[in-house]
Amino acid sequence: MPLPVRTLIISESASRELEKNLWNDKYVPAKMKANGTIVSVSVRYRGGHTRSYPKRSYEVVRKNQAFHYNAEFDDPSIIRNALSFAFFPMIGVPAPRTKHVLLMINGEALGIYLEIEGVEKLFFRRRKIGASALFYAINNGADFGINNPETNRPKSSLLSGYEYRFGNSSEKTKLKSFVKGLNTHKGEQGLAFIQSRLDVNNYLSWLAGAVLTGNYDGFEQNYAIYRSQKTNKLRMIPWDYEGTWGRNCYGRIVDSDLVAVSGYNFLTRKLLSYSSIRKQYKTILQKALNGPFTESSLMPIVEKMISEVAPDVRDDRARRWSYGEFLGEPSVFRSYIRERRAIIQSELRRL
Repeated sequence: MPLPVRTLIISESASRELEKNLWNDKYVPAKMKANGTIVSVSVRYRGGHTRSYPKRSYEVVRKNQAFHYNAEFDDPSIIRNALSFAFFPMIGVPAPRTKHVLLMINGEALGIYLEIEGVEKLFFRRRKIGASALFYAINNGADFGINNPETNRPKSSLLSGYEYRFGNSSEKTKLKSFVKGLNTHKGEQGLAFIQSRLDVNNYLSWLAGAVLTGNYDGFEQNYAIYRSQKTNKLRMIPWDYEGTWGRNCYGRIVDSDLVAVSGYNFLTRKLLSYSSIRKQYKTILQKALNGPFTESSLMPIVEKMISEVAPDVRDDRARRWSYGEFLGEPSVFRSYIRERRAIIQSELRRL
């Protein structure tokens, strides 16, 4: 079945403005044709180091909904984000919906892209999740600590690393209070403080997802954190999982033990210092190993995704990786899953 096509029409002046503002996240007006309908949209470049690549990624806002069009330039399989976001709901964590598409701009075919649903108000409405506030973790300042992770000096703000998206005026204060209290309260008082403000089961499930998929960059950034209307507690959503399943964010093969079972950030270290939380986390990991994180569960999804995109990957001349390397990717996934399972089982005995 052919992939859906997304067509952007951008005026000459808007195209010049877009190119001029490569790094400043400024949107320009455009039109987008999708599913036979043309609508007005806003578009900008997105990503970090990937903006300098010959095949760039875009963010498109249409009808108050953001969609990210990722070139997945560093991923020879082009499915790592898609597979990760298919996996997280299997362990009870909501994740963005994805779809591989062909992107065209002003009649020029740019090749295959991954369309990713933005995490914002409509994301929660679609899932009937009440969210009263949302923040994006956009850099490694979002590690839940009070010191800058690079200088070890006090942060200029306890909201360092976070981008506020929505919520009433008190939400920034509440998040700062959570980070401060997390770093201040000790012992059982500290555990009670965390449990009163954080959905611990959601957090540990999110942690398990990042650990199992091997997302080294997923603990101190590349997540969304929101406040549940129902419980008034903070909950986590994954974001940016291209560097996973045996490759890093630059596409290099990495050892399957690169990511420790305990992950990396201050909140995780604090949580796992409590034996009751370690026991809860071990149960979540073991449940994943017994069910969704298996070759029999994941490899059919890998093979289906690979087969669906294969014809367009073969024809996409803008991709960094050869078609032969793409065809070899299922074996990379299989080896990673097999090795990662053994590593997690071993580490669980020491957790």
